[in-house]
Amino acid sequence: MQLAAGRELEHIGETAGIENHDHDLVHELSKRLDAVWRYDQYIANADGHPELQQMWRDFKRQDQENVKRLKQCVAHEVEQECF
Repeated sequence: MQLAAGRELEHIGETAGIENHDHDLVHELSKRLDAVWRYDQYIANADGHPELQQMWRDFKRQDQENVKRLKQCVAHEVEQECF
């Protein structure tokens, strides 16, 4: 007898809309975009803590670069008709 929780997940992943590597790109792009969207609030929340504000600014800059690179990779996949 299979548990209900096991039945809920037994067919997950049987159908894929895109290749795994392209899904990974889109998923990671989404995560990084969400982070970039939040950094200004984190910086404001750290008012009076310049070392924390600088850390959030550094993370924001790094993730902006990561977003740029991920977007380039997605564009390349589309150009290759892989996406």
